[in-house]
Amino acid sequence: MTYHDLAEIVLRDSETPLTANEIWELAVQKGLDAKLTGQGKTPWATLASRLYVIVRDQPGGRFATVGKRPKRFYLTNKKYDISFEDYEKGLIEDEVAIEPEPKETQRQKSYLEKDLHPFLAHFAHYNLRCYTKTLNHSTSSKKEFGEWVHPDMVGCVFPIGEWENEVLDLSKAIGNVSVKLFSFELKRELNLSTLRESFFQAVSNSSWANESYLAAAEISKNEDFRSELGRLSTSFGIGVIRLDVEDPNSSETLFPAKAKENLDWETINKLTMNKDFREFLKRVKIDLTSNEIRSERYDKVLGEEALIKLIQRK
Repeated sequence: MTYHDLAEIVLRDSETPLTANEIWELAVQKGLDAKLTGQGKTPWATLASRLYVIVRDQPGGRFATVGKRPKRFYLTNKKYDISFEDYEKGLIEDEVAIEPEPKETQRQKSYLEKDLHPFLAHFAHYNLRCYTKTLNHSTSSKKEFGEWVHPDMVGCVFPIGEWENEVLDLSKAIGNVSVKLFSFELKRELNLSTLRESFFQAVSNSSWANESYLAAAEISKNEDFRSELGRLSTSFGIGVIRLDVEDPNSSETLFPAKAKENLDWETINKLTMNKDFREFLKRVKIDLTSNEIRSERYDKVLGEEALIKLIQRK
């Protein structure tokens, strides 16, 4: 039995859409988990990841989602005697209660997710030696794929500046240029109620790259949450970055990404539906060919004071 078969059996017996966690719990109760083929160390996490991926890659297929936090899955060929309107409006209770937040965190929430892009560009430049490019999802030719295909930002680490030109030329001649592509999924906050959806969006959007990261400004300090975040990071190789909007130079990598030698070229090809990503690939090729990085063609890297002013204006 596959994970998709397991989910379909559970959803067939349910009169309401279910979260990935709810699907797994019901599957265990039915004893379906014992029938899975190729079950790994974190089967519930694998189930969630595969459900998000199939919804992304097969729009109009047998699974669809409703709601936002968390997303719930349902069968497209099943008739439900309920209205999905409350799910879309966010009136259905979250899978996990949202933990109380300190007053200073509540005060910071006047900024938007898009306001964090310059902070991540700054962190990536100074801590990862990475030149980033923000992807505007509206430039995609197939918008129905946008939410679960496109990362928020991509980046490249060049050997230029570290290797002599003769070494760079030889590495190109033998097809072994030491370039790393990075992918970043960006969220304003991560807590118990948002973790699973945010993390598996990062898995779906970013696993094609040499290194993949989930970045956020407000990350819960709850011990159970941090433990689960670390476990997911280790299991799927997705790194976690905490962005500090009050002191950008104090931003940090909470969990490192697992570096991969090979790129997923099929997914990279799919990402070219986004105009910004196509331009990013062209730019990387030009810079490699010329052995010169044109930094002005990537995201602008602001200084600490300029970044803080961006948030203070909100």
